[in-house]
Amino acid sequence: MEFQAQQLRDASRVVVFSGAGLSAESGIPTFRDALSGLRERFDPAALATAQAFRNDPALVWGWYEWRRAKALAAQPNAAHLAITKLATRVPTLTVVTQNVDDLLERAGCPEVLHLHGSLGSPRCFACARAYAIKDDQPDESEQGRSIEPPRCLHCNGKVRPGVVWFGESLPDDVWRKALAAVKKCDVLLSVGTSGLVQPAAELPRIALKHGAQVVHINVQPELVVENREFSLVGRAAEVLPKLVEQAFG
Repeated sequence: MEFQAQQLRDASRVVVFSGAGLSAESGIPTFRDALSGLRERFDPAALATAQAFRNDPALVWGWYEWRRAKALAAQPNAAHLAITKLATRVPTLTVVTQNVDDLLERAGCPEVLHLHGSLGSPRCFACARAYAIKDDQPDESEQGRSIEPPRCLHCNGKVRPGVVWFGESLPDDVWRKALAAVKKCDVLLSVGTSGLVQPAAELPRIALKHGAQVVHINVQPELVVENREFSLVGRAAEVLPKLVEQAFG
């Protein structure tokens, strides 16, 4: 059985749950891409921990500034724009993302729940206060250069990237809103996510448990086990705009 555009058109509450595959087509590499450039020199997973920051804050901050530069240089793709269009067509749309870039916001999405934080929202490593990052764009060409992180204006602690590292909990308020949305939705579109990162990967399962139709959009076919679960195989920037166009014109 295939998912039909009519099913999306009839939905009152829709959740879009996105992963790295959504932004990959804008040129932002995923953790699972073949290693190149900076990624040949450093293991991303090894740098994405609080202990790594304690050991070498300049290395970690410099690496994340390179990532922020990549994100700022990227542009929203057709899938981001399709999600923005969808927000104007359904009564209630909740966008939940594992991505730490701001491409959804730049595409025009009114509200995005960032489960794993944002590259644009650094905070103090010591007191957790937010730090207003400068608007100037980091130099993307300086791959791997260690950069001393700025200092907190309140306690003089070192400022860390505003992302959720391995071993850290998701933001409580964001997680609560995401859970509430998936429990009430009629349709959940899971776009460009591997389904491996916990606890975020549980959201489609929770939606299914509460009666929603779940549509997986990915370049690899998804194993579906429920009659309300569907797999649409292809690039997000091709499949999602086509689905929204078929549903709403």
